[in-house]
Amino acid sequence: MEMHKDDIDKLFDDLKNDFDVEIPNSQHTQKFLNKLNNKGGLHLNESRKQRRRLWYSLSGIAASIVLIISLFTMKQQTDSSRDLASVSPQMAETQDFFTNTINHELEKIKNESDPEVQLIIKDAFFRIKKLEKDYESLTYDLHVSGNDNRVIYAMISNFQSRIDILKNTLEQINNVKQLKNKTNETSSTI
Repeated sequence: MEMHKDDIDKLFDDLKNDFDVEIPNSQHTQKFLNKLNNKGGLHLNESRKQRRRLWYSLSGIAASIVLIISLFTMKQQTDSSRDLASVSPQMAETQDFFTNTINHELEKIKNESDPEVQLIIKDAFFRIKKLEKDYESLTYDLHVSGNDNRVIYAMISNFQSRIDILKNTLEQINNVKQLKNKTNETSSTI
């Protein structure tokens, strides 16, 4: 041990003239004490910057997680909203037939503008909306049941019911028009 102490003493003796022996200016002590009182001054700003960077990183990660969850949820919703066309190519043709027929009948009804038939049309649209909601429920049931034939028949029956409502509505509209024409003919001949 003594030997190590001698080596260190010798080293200090050799470097004696190379040490910085200047005295700091009078404000140096005050600046040093101010930094100590401010708990590091510059370190405080650095920690704020680090927290801000951490916050940005975490918010980016959170946004990514939200996006992934949203995409996953949307994928599940599209999977769960199966319709008749998803069962088989024949059912797709059946659905297309019913959809085209319903759209064609709806166009005929929408072209009717007589005030006498507006209540009939409004009632028909109300019943159609109810059947459309029922159909949405059936699409969920189809997904859950795994293409159960009873659900498929209920979906077909729903389409047929909508077509029946539209055809009956058109018949009622024609009856109202014929009655109106007969009334006009009778009043004009009198």
